[in-house]
Amino acid sequence: MKAVVQRVSAAAVSVGDEEISRIGPGMLVLLGVAAGDTEREAEKMASKLRRLRIFADREGRMNEPLGDREALCVSQFTLYGDTSKGNRPSWIGAAPGDIAEPLYELVCRLLDAKAGRFGADMRVDMNGDGPVTVLIEV
Repeated sequence: MKAVVQRVSAAAVSVGDEEISRIGPGMLVLLGVAAGDTEREAEKMASKLRRLRIFADREGRMNEPLGDREALCVSQFTLYGDTSKGNRPSWIGAAPGDIAEPLYELVCRLLDAKAGRFGADMRVDMNGDGPVTVLIEV
């Protein structure tokens, strides 16, 4: 399981012309589920995301976890795009939808995150909060 995490002042996800989720200050998570991932990886990922210290403390150091801030989690199978053989990505490393969707939903639930729409062609808008983008793999 992989996640790209961006600290944001705001983020939203839309499908077509319909905005389906929006958050204020917090984290935007692009989540990819790998072939072979299980509930164990989903639980580890949610725990890691919840404890990730990317928010400023009183001294301005990145030292605080998510806490009461919001999270928006968007499924992103393209994190498993493999371009090692040519220029067209292969998606063989990504879990099929029937495996990935319940694991994505579990991470969202454990993180208490708002969500995108699994499998949809989504538009993600975000206002980054500083130069904080982190790749997490479990």
